[in-house]
Amino acid sequence: MATTIHPSAIVDEGAQLGDGCRVWHFVHISAGARIGERCSFGQNVYVGNDVTIGHNVKIQNNVSVYDAVTLEDDVFCGPSMVFTNVYNPRSAVTRKDEYRRTLVKQGATLGANSTLVCGTTVGRYAFIGAGAVINRDVPDFALMVGVPARQVGWMSRFGERLNLPVTSTEPVEATCPHTGDRYRLADGRCTLVQG
Repeated sequence: MATTIHPSAIVDEGAQLGDGCRVWHFVHISAGARIGERCSFGQNVYVGNDVTIGHNVKIQNNVSVYDAVTLEDDVFCGPSMVFTNVYNPRSAVTRKDEYRRTLVKQGATLGANSTLVCGTTVGRYAFIGAGAVINRDVPDFALMVGVPARQVGWMSRFGERLNLPVTSTEPVEATCPHTGDRYRLADGRCTLVQG
């Protein structure tokens, strides 16, 4: 499967793109970027040098993936969502040696206009609602909304809200209505039991 790069896009020499990627209008991918197969980069996306992107990642329009960001397989970045890499930026103070690493784990969704404060980890299949601001680590399967973001529930791998409380003193289970996958909430963690 061939990679498609629009004539207006800039892919710097040295950048590694896997097979089947689609690079749309006015995208800039820096030389040090490492990108897997079947990724899609919407209009006006920027990818920095110290960036690793897995397979089947979809980055929608107007997203800048700055240095020190890692996106695992199947991550979705909604339109105009924001990554940062310096915690306390000042124009007059150089802090390139103070970048904090951000990790977005497999299958997570970052909603439109959401913001990830650098140094955070977003867990597997977590779902960050549109406009939310993430300033702390997010557990696997967590549904996060608001500013600053707070957890309001749990999501399945399919992207459906699970019928589980945010917390429970006893283990509880729920089933994804679309796939039949079973999930278990225990000790503050949601895990896939059968899928």
